[in-house]
Amino acid sequence: MADADRRQPQALVAFPRAVAEAILTHAAGSPDEEVCGLIGGEGGMVRAAYPARNAAADRRQHFDMEPRSQLAAMRAMAEQGEDLLGIYHSHVEAPAYPSATDLALHAYPDALYVIAAPHAAVGDRLRAFFVAGDQVTEVRLQINDG
Repeated sequence: MADADRRQPQALVAFPRAVAEAILTHAAGSPDEEVCGLIGGEGGMVRAAYPARNAAADRRQHFDMEPRSQLAAMRAMAEQGEDLLGIYHSHVEAPAYPSATDLALHAYPDALYVIAAPHAAVGDRLRAFFVAGDQVTEVRLQINDG
Protein backbone atom coordinates (compact mmCIF):
# COMPACT_ATOMS: atom_id res chain seq x y z
CA MET A 1 0.00 0.00 0.00
CA ALA A 2 1.42 3.39 -0.94
CA ASP A 3 2.10 5.84 1.91
CA ALA A 4 -0.47 8.25 0.47
CA ASP A 5 -3.13 5.54 0.74
CA ARG A 6 -2.56 4.80 4.43
CA ARG A 7 -5.21 5.89 6.86
CA GLN A 8 -4.11 9.04 8.63
CA PRO A 9 -4.11 8.89 12.41
CA GLN A 10 -7.23 10.36 13.93
CA ALA A 11 -7.39 12.48 17.05
CA LEU A 12 -10.60 10.73 18.09
CA VAL A 13 -12.13 7.29 17.48
CA ALA A 14 -15.76 6.52 18.37
CA PHE A 15 -15.78 3.36 20.44
CA PRO A 16 -18.94 1.64 21.67
CA ARG A 17 -19.09 1.19 25.44
CA ALA A 18 -20.07 -2.47 24.97
CA VAL A 19 -16.85 -3.13 23.01
CA ALA A 20 -14.71 -1.32 25.59
CA GLU A 21 -16.37 -3.30 28.39
CA ALA A 22 -15.92 -6.59 26.51
CA ILE A 23 -12.18 -5.97 26.11
CA LEU A 24 -11.73 -4.90 29.74
CA THR A 25 -13.77 -7.89 30.96
CA HIS A 26 -11.64 -10.23 28.82
CA ALA A 27 -8.47 -8.71 30.31
CA ALA A 28 -9.78 -8.77 33.89
CA GLY A 29 -10.74 -12.43 33.46
CA SER A 30 -7.06 -13.34 32.98
CA PRO A 31 -5.23 -10.94 35.28
CA ASP A 32 -1.97 -12.93 35.17
CA GLU A 33 -1.81 -13.34 31.38
CA GLU A 34 -2.06 -11.03 28.42
CA VAL A 35 -5.23 -11.54 26.43
CA CYS A 36 -5.70 -10.65 22.79
CA GLY A 37 -8.24 -10.35 20.03
CA LEU A 38 -9.46 -8.46 17.01
CA ILE A 39 -11.75 -5.47 16.62
CA GLY A 40 -14.24 -5.48 13.78
CA GLY A 41 -16.35 -2.78 12.26
CA GLU A 42 -18.02 -1.43 9.21
CA GLY A 43 -17.35 1.80 7.35
CA GLY A 44 -14.58 2.67 9.79
CA MET A 45 -16.97 2.41 12.76
CA VAL A 46 -16.02 -0.01 15.58
CA ARG A 47 -18.74 -2.61 16.16
CA ALA A 48 -17.38 -5.63 18.07
CA ALA A 49 -14.44 -7.31 19.81
CA TYR A 50 -13.48 -10.87 18.89
CA PRO A 51 -11.33 -12.65 21.51
CA ALA A 52 -8.52 -14.90 20.35
CA ARG A 53 -6.38 -17.36 22.28
CA ASN A 54 -2.93 -16.20 23.37
CA ALA A 55 -0.42 -18.85 22.32
CA ALA A 56 2.74 -17.05 23.48
CA ALA A 57 5.22 -19.08 25.49
CA ASP A 58 5.33 -16.33 28.15
CA ARG A 59 1.74 -15.09 28.28
CA ARG A 60 2.49 -12.89 31.28
CA GLN A 61 4.55 -10.53 29.14
CA HIS A 62 3.64 -11.25 25.51
CA PHE A 63 0.83 -12.16 23.21
CA ASP A 64 0.82 -14.23 20.05
CA MET A 65 -2.61 -14.91 18.58
CA GLU A 66 -3.16 -18.61 18.08
CA PRO A 67 -3.77 -18.96 14.31
CA ARG A 68 -6.97 -21.02 14.52
CA SER A 69 -8.66 -18.68 16.97
CA GLN A 70 -7.50 -15.68 14.92
CA LEU A 71 -9.00 -17.26 11.81
CA ALA A 72 -12.24 -17.99 13.69
CA ALA A 73 -12.41 -14.34 14.77
CA MET A 74 -11.85 -13.19 11.19
CA ARG A 75 -14.57 -15.54 9.95
CA ALA A 76 -17.00 -14.24 12.58
CA MET A 77 -16.21 -10.68 11.48
CA ALA A 78 -16.83 -11.58 7.84
CA GLU A 79 -20.15 -13.23 8.75
CA GLN A 80 -21.20 -9.94 10.35
CA GLY A 81 -20.09 -7.97 7.28
CA GLU A 82 -17.27 -6.35 9.25
CA ASP A 83 -13.69 -5.50 8.39
CA LEU A 84 -10.64 -5.76 10.62
CA LEU A 85 -10.30 -2.33 12.23
CA GLY A 86 -8.03 -3.12 15.12
CA ILE A 87 -6.12 -5.49 17.33
CA TYR A 88 -6.30 -5.51 21.10
CA HIS A 89 -4.30 -7.03 23.89
CA SER A 90 -3.75 -6.45 27.58
CA HIS A 91 -0.79 -5.73 29.79
CA VAL A 92 -0.56 -7.54 33.11
CA GLU A 93 1.48 -4.95 34.99
CA ALA A 94 2.74 -2.45 32.42
CA PRO A 95 0.78 0.65 31.45
CA ALA A 96 -1.56 0.64 28.46
CA TYR A 97 1.15 1.80 26.07
CA PRO A 98 2.97 -0.20 23.36
CA SER A 99 6.08 -1.92 24.72
CA ALA A 100 9.29 -2.32 22.74
CA THR A 101 8.20 -5.89 21.93
CA ASP A 102 4.76 -4.67 20.83
CA LEU A 103 6.42 -2.20 18.46
CA ALA A 104 8.85 -4.77 17.09
CA LEU A 105 6.12 -7.30 16.33
CA HIS A 106 3.36 -4.95 15.16
CA ALA A 107 2.48 -5.91 11.57
CA TYR A 108 -0.71 -3.96 10.79
CA PRO A 109 0.05 -0.21 10.53
CA ASP A 110 -3.49 0.55 9.31
CA ALA A 111 -5.12 -1.14 12.30
CA LEU A 112 -6.06 0.57 15.53
CA TYR A 113 -3.93 -0.89 18.31
CA VAL A 114 -5.88 -1.03 21.58
CA ILE A 115 -4.21 -1.91 24.87
CA ALA A 116 -6.08 -2.74 28.06
CA ALA A 117 -4.54 -2.42 31.51
CA PRO A 118 -7.29 -3.35 33.96
CA HIS A 119 -4.97 -2.68 36.92
CA ALA A 120 -4.46 0.97 35.88
CA ALA A 121 -6.35 4.05 37.02
CA VAL A 122 -9.81 4.37 35.50
CA GLY A 123 -8.84 6.81 32.72
CA ASP A 124 -5.83 4.74 31.68
CA ARG A 125 -7.37 1.26 31.49
CA LEU A 126 -8.03 1.35 27.74
CA ARG A 127 -5.89 3.33 25.32
CA ALA A 128 -5.57 3.27 21.54
CA PHE A 129 -2.77 3.95 19.09
CA PHE A 130 -1.76 3.83 15.48
CA VAL A 131 1.67 2.24 15.16
CA ALA A 132 3.92 2.54 12.11
CA GLY A 133 7.45 1.25 12.67
CA ASP A 134 8.62 2.96 15.85
CA GLN A 135 6.18 5.86 15.43
CA VAL A 136 3.34 5.71 17.95
CA THR A 137 0.37 8.07 17.65
CA GLU A 138 -2.15 7.93 20.47
CA VAL A 139 -5.79 8.47 19.58
CA ARG A 140 -8.52 9.30 22.04
CA LEU A 141 -11.32 6.81 22.39
CA GLN A 142 -14.72 8.44 22.53
CA ILE A 143 -16.67 5.86 24.50
CA ASN A 144 -20.34 6.03 23.53
CA ASP A 145 -23.49 3.99 23.97
CA GLY A 146 -23.74 3.28 20.24
